[in-house]
Amino acid sequence: MKPYIIVLALLGTFFASAQDHSHTGAQPFHYPDIEGYKTLKTDLHMHTVFSDGSVWPNIRVQEALRENLDAISLTEHLEYQPHLADIPHPDRNRSYTIAMQEAKNHDLLIVHGSEITRSSPIGHNNAVFIKDANKLMAEDGLTPFKEAKKQGAFVFWNHPAWYAQNPDGNPTLSDFQKERITNGELHGIEVINAFDYAEESLALALEQNLTIMGTSDIHGLIDWDYTEKGNHRPITLVFAKEKNLERMQEALFSGRTVAVYNDLLVGKEEFLNPLIKASIEVITATYLENTSIVKLELKNNSSSDLLFENIMDFTFYDSSPIFTIKGLETKTVHVKTLKKLDVLNLKLKALGAYNAPKQHPVITWAIPLK
Repeated sequence: MKPYIIVLALLGTFFASAQDHSHTGAQPFHYPDIEGYKTLKTDLHMHTVFSDGSVWPNIRVQEALRENLDAISLTEHLEYQPHLADIPHPDRNRSYTIAMQEAKNHDLLIVHGSEITRSSPIGHNNAVFIKDANKLMAEDGLTPFKEAKKQGAFVFWNHPAWYAQNPDGNPTLSDFQKERITNGELHGIEVINAFDYAEESLALALEQNLTIMGTSDIHGLIDWDYTEKGNHRPITLVFAKEKNLERMQEALFSGRTVAVYNDLLVGKEEFLNPLIKASIEVITATYLENTSIVKLELKNNSSSDLLFENIMDFTFYDSSPIFTIKGLETKTVHVKTLKKLDVLNLKLKALGAYNAPKQHPVITWAIPLK
């Protein structure tokens, strides 16, 4: 090929890529809607250089776009500013402003938030859907929560099992948290934070009727901390009536969430079960010729690998009773029904999901057979 033709071909490739505004990364998130609600993929706990993170706010927006998230919040520490010598910012809203500018031409919701950072028993708490972070600054521990409530914020308790504040690794529900819950100033709790799942936090969420949250609490790069290690970031799936800030806020206050980290799903039964059921699509359900063996092709329409145990009365022909359907892939199993049925009630226990400590949901699909 002549040199000038090679140059033209390379330039064509360059300009074509320059026109491609797709932000899809190596691991974009996909989770199905459930009946009556849109499933919003969110991460409402992350940091930038405007507190103790190591990236600029626009990077957080770009990462979220690559991963197909629907909403994020940059929850900078109000009290902890280790980069202050290099990035002084008397306006605690600055990170949010930069993120909004970056996201203005994209379908990504930016939730205004901040982290209230105190020692025990107050601990760390995120206030999201705030209006002005500066007004949350105070010397005492009560004012930030009262101001957050005044601004209509949704407040959740961050990493309550964190060993730095609870050396035994278990959350401690102090009188301070109890009073905040009673006063309507604390609404949620992180059950998954970064790499950690705390079933004790799940127990508290169910006991105190707190919204179940999962977050990355990212400080570095998502690619370095998660993707390159073969992981997804932890997220909260929020089941909202529409994709907008108002409906998302209402859904969080109503507790319509499932926390997700890789193949771990944690949520209240009323939302977790419909999510898992919607994630599995039956592609084929037919008897093999001249047999009473049903061929089932099951497609997983979620990003999570789903681990199931067969708990039907019917056994499988050529599969283990415990099996995985990988995210966005299809699995074929054969069911021995012993006699011809019109409908197969496929009954599976979701071993990678929890609706209470050590309790797995059981999902049933009524599948017409051919």
